[in-house]
Amino acid sequence: MIYQVYLQSFADGNADGVGDVAGLRSRIGYLSGLGIDAVWITPWFRSPLRDAGYDVADYRAIHPRYGSVDEGRELIDECHAAGIRVILDIVPNHTSSDHPWFAAALNSPPGSAERARYHVRAGRDDGTSPPNDWLSVFGGPAWTRVDDGEWYLHLFDSSQPDLNWDSAEVRSEFEDILRFWFDLGVDGFRIDVATALVKAPGLPDLGYPDGAFLADLTRADHPHRDRDEVHEIYRDWRKLADSYDPPRMFAAEAWLDDPDRLSRYVRPDELHTTLNLYYLKSAWTADGMRRAIDASIAATSGVGAPTTWALSNHDVERVVTRYGRDDTRRRPGVSGPELGPVDERLGRRRARAAALLTLALPGSVYVYQGDELGLADAHVPEQARQDPIWIRSRGRRWGRDGARVPLPWTPDGGSFGFGDDGAWLPQPPGWGAHAVSSQAGDDSSFLELYRSALSLRRAHPALGGTGEVRWCEAPRDDVLVFTRDPGFGCVVNFGPAPAPIPLDGRVVLVSDHGTGEGEVPAHGAVWLDLRPEDRA
Repeated sequence: MIYQVYLQSFADGNADGVGDVAGLRSRIGYLSGLGIDAVWITPWFRSPLRDAGYDVADYRAIHPRYGSVDEGRELIDECHAAGIRVILDIVPNHTSSDHPWFAAALNSPPGSAERARYHVRAGRDDGTSPPNDWLSVFGGPAWTRVDDGEWYLHLFDSSQPDLNWDSAEVRSEFEDILRFWFDLGVDGFRIDVATALVKAPGLPDLGYPDGAFLADLTRADHPHRDRDEVHEIYRDWRKLADSYDPPRMFAAEAWLDDPDRLSRYVRPDELHTTLNLYYLKSAWTADGMRRAIDASIAATSGVGAPTTWALSNHDVERVVTRYGRDDTRRRPGVSGPELGPVDERLGRRRARAAALLTLALPGSVYVYQGDELGLADAHVPEQARQDPIWIRSRGRRWGRDGARVPLPWTPDGGSFGFGDDGAWLPQPPGWGAHAVSSQAGDDSSFLELYRSALSLRRAHPALGGTGEVRWCEAPRDDVLVFTRDPGFGCVVNFGPAPAPIPLDGRVVLVSDHGTGEGEVPAHGAVWLDLRPEDRA
């Protein structure tokens, strides 16, 4: 299991209200006790932090707010000593506007080598309009005009200019950055916006459906998403990773709805895994989840790669919040009250069942910090919100701050144990009820459910790995039943009433207690050991 640490919200070690390397080092024992295999750390590089570090000014330095490279090296060594691998976030699509390369581009004339590292173009309509119709993912045009009249491309915030990956200098620079961190002991990288690096020649117009802030990302020959040329970059990166002993690894963030297109990123000579966002976005229904599972396994097994699974991350609503609605799909571009009311009690029951479903599947599982505590999205007052999505949309889209509120470690204190001097995003009243120390040792808690599931996942020979999922006849349409060899069964009830367990085995884990023997609770799941010797 790979545990995602959103660094500035995990633990504050120097009492400035922001999570840091020191805080993470102080909690390695917690991560080890949870039973994780690796930790994925969101960007810790030097940055103006206009987009939580996904705007990098220096890829070879750690932001002083978080620590130093020496502290990072010590963290890596301590994680390795605890049996935990370290995965960093790399941001290759764009830099910060504070990056020395971009400063050089702005200070150089049109057509210069410095500007060729980015997408800087003359505008249309005598230079007064952007070069094309592309929109920013964060809202508004994807182009900003500079003082001499040219325009630069930014698919995200205007402080995040897109790099030009047609440039050999850009490609060489990033290979050197990867070597720098691999040499320090980093085990791998999660690649941010992995599908967007290469843009179509000439940067043609895209066209947008009426009212859409994003064009259809599944369209053929998309000018800035999932272009065939991007795979050449990752073949070079794979050669670099394989040159180390042991080999390093890559995981791609690829927002693609087509599992077959997604699988192209994990062919034997490219990346090792992709983050399965198709599964993450699926509705919490028996049909929806089975469809996502089958399609994901079929696509990755066809190229000999492991499948990955995740229920949430730092860019989306927490699973408790989304699953607490009537419509449990992820709906891009819709946020806040538009999504409908949330029943957090129902969301937590469904999220517990979803945890058991996900951890029972073959391959790797990514868990976002706080999901093991059953956290919901916190309400962040408007004046405290910092997400550029909220800012660039002028409040029309709520953004991601609610899923990024610092963790509660204790039930009381100024920041519920996060640190000694408050928290960079306000924690809501009652946050301490979900604290680590409040849940530890309570067999009915979210935390202990995760600890038990991860312990069983390590111990049972059928779990983890790449074994087959065998679907079985279910007692109702809103129930999923499957087995894995040797001798494991999982039953998931998506409905509002208990369902009979149709497998003959010993129940070893249940998402919620309180139902009769031989039943799966409403909105619940059970694991069973089906081995004959276990029942003897």
